[in-house]
Amino acid sequence: MPTSNDIPHVLDRREGPHGEVVLRRHEGRLEIIANGCFLMDTSDGRSERRLVDAALDALAGRAHPDVLIGGLGVGFSLAHAADDPRWGGITVVERESAIVGWHRGGPLSEISARALADPRTRIVETDLVAYVNETSDTYDALCLDIDNGPDWTVTEGNENLYREAGLASCARVLRPGGVLAVWSAQPSPEFEETLRNAGFQQVRTEEIPVARGVPDVVHLGISPG
Repeated sequence: MPTSNDIPHVLDRREGPHGEVVLRRHEGRLEIIANGCFLMDTSDGRSERRLVDAALDALAGRAHPDVLIGGLGVGFSLAHAADDPRWGGITVVERESAIVGWHRGGPLSEISARALADPRTRIVETDLVAYVNETSDTYDALCLDIDNGPDWTVTEGNENLYREAGLASCARVLRPGGVLAVWSAQPSPEFEETLRNAGFQQVRTEEIPVARGVPDVVHLGISPG
């Protein structure tokens, strides 16, 4: 017989310009559900932290690099970046105001409160695809985790980021020799080829084992110049 802990408990439900977003607690973890589709939870976070570390490693000792994190999510990537004094500015782009609110004084603040208080941190509430197309800001690293990956997008419009035109926009906001790191729920040889076709160099994929199923991965490429 299921216990109360086995049944997801909805903490908040919001309707926004991109549909419904739900925060719920289930078996001790916090989960984000968008338009009925599971996005992420607080059960692990190894691959989200590795996303940030892999980008920093690829910068080969560049002093105080600035990083753009695409997608606030449950806050693992932001919190991990803020824990590392080697990063310079830390900008997070998140289009769902509900998610930002859950971090600013809501249940997800248990993960991100210290990072949000860090003077290096800046939150930009907008769509990432639009941001990389329009911003005049540049960064040493882009760490992108806005969907389930290039082969399995659940949010309309996000697939454009993983195509050559979207990757060209990412390259535009990267400083010469900057790194693009892209989280994915599964490996994608096709996306590796798209990265190369978009002009990225030293393209490679790191696998991060998970408890069940195929590993999470981080796709990496270096911008030309």
